[in-house]
Formats: sequence, C-alpha cells, structure tokens
Amino acid sequence: MKASIGEASRILGVAQVTLRRWEREGKLHPERTEGGQRRYDLDQLIGQKAAGNGCERITIAYARVSSHDQKEDLARQAQALSDFCTCHGWIHEVIRDLGSGMNYHKKGLRMLLNRITAGEVERLVITHKDRLLRFGAELVFALCEQFHTEVIIINHSGEISYEEELTQDVLEIITVFSARLYGSRSHKNKRLIEQMKEAAREG
Repeated sequence: MKASIGEASRILGVAQVTLRRWEREGKLHPERTEGGQRRYDLDQLIGQKAAGNGCERITIAYARVSSHDQKEDLARQAQALSDFCTCHGWIHEVIRDLGSGMNYHKKGLRMLLNRITAGEVERLVITHKDRLLRFGAELVFALCEQFHTEVIIINHSGEISYEEELTQDVLEIITVFSARLYGSRSHKNKRLIEQMKEAAREG
C-alpha cells in the first residue's frame, strides 16, 4: 500500500520537510507518480517508525539576548553552549535569537519548537532557563518531555536570588511596554529604561 507525503508525515510524526530531507540523505526512497508526486511504501514507513524514524536526532543549543547592543553577549553565550556540546561529543546546532524573553514569536524560538515537534531534537541545551523565555519556559519543557527531548541547563549553580529575578522580570516588562509606547529606538524609551535600571540598582 502506498501513502502520500501528507499521510507519511502523519504516520511518522514528522514534518514534510523532514521527509524530503531524509529522501535527499537516502534514508527514504519514495516512488514517483506520472505527475511527480511522492508515494511512500507503507511497510517501509512502519519499519522506519519502529527504528526511531531512521535518523539520528540532533542536539540544539539555544542562545538568546534581548537587544542589538548585546551582540557580544550573544556570541559568548553561543560559544559557551557550543563548547559544552562539543565537550560531550554531541552533534549539535546553535540557534541564536534576538528579542525579549516575553516575545513568543521570535524566529529562532519558532524554529526550535518546530524542530522539537517534528521529533528531530534529542536534547535542548541552554545556559539559563530565562534564555528560553522569561515566563512560560515550563510549557516548553513540558513539550520537550512529550517529544522525548532532554533539557540541559548548564548554569544551575549560578541561579540568581529571588530579588534579582524579580528585578529582571520587572525590567523586562517595562522594556517591552515602553517599546510599544514610544518605539524601541526612541530616546524617550531608552531614557525610561535607564531610569528604571538605575532605580533597580538602588533598590
């Protein structure tokens, strides 16, 4: 029995783009109809599923900073993650993201979630929990558990205090809403953020 690419995607629980990549890598060999449509052998698909989809899942390291002026920090964060993965002998990719920890629509985060739900990610490595999301990281961790993706946070020992975490949360909220009010590059927005940071430091 033959299956279309959509049916094969549902059977294996992976995205159609993953099936096309596996075809290029020689892991799947679909037939072609006269119109050029892929047709997958159902017995082969079941065998692939029983063998864990026939591909080696990858480690993804996720690095994020909130603003453009933190590019150096982003580079250091990405390098630390890559060094950690290399030290453990993991084949890995580093996804770099730029944007607020309260923004759920960042390009890198969407890519990460798509890869996890496609069953392609063996483990997720981050430096701190809030690098993933300021609020809601636990939801992503639950998703990882559902798709059998291990989560590794490499800086557990550097956990900040409750007061420091609360201060960071408040600054994050103020940064997001002041950017919406005044524009992320406006002098008024930058002045307000600096004033709040100063107040937080004094507190």
